[in-house]
Amino acid sequence: MVVHIVMIKFTEHPEKAERIREAANRIEGLLGKVPSLERMETGVNFSPEERAMDLVLTATFADRQGLEEYAVHPEHLKVIDYLKQVTDYSKVVDYETV
Repeated sequence: MVVHIVMIKFTEHPEKAERIREAANRIEGLLGKVPSLERMETGVNFSPEERAMDLVLTATFADRQGLEEYAVHPEHLKVIDYLKQVTDYSKVVDYETV
């Protein structure tokens, strides 16, 4: 199994909380639209630490090919387009479970 984790920092904005919720909804909406996506979970940060990110997603795939298919899927690319408009940056970790 392949696990894909992304942590996202949103741009400071008066509607930041709404943007985070919208992003989480769009990300979770990929389940059922992207065939290789087996599981999707998002979490909104509550930590007040300066180093904290705003949103995390954890997705699982059967294998690396599934992750590659997800990366270029049109529905995923629509979510990426939205995120580019409302975020500063993101960090990613991809790994295979044993």
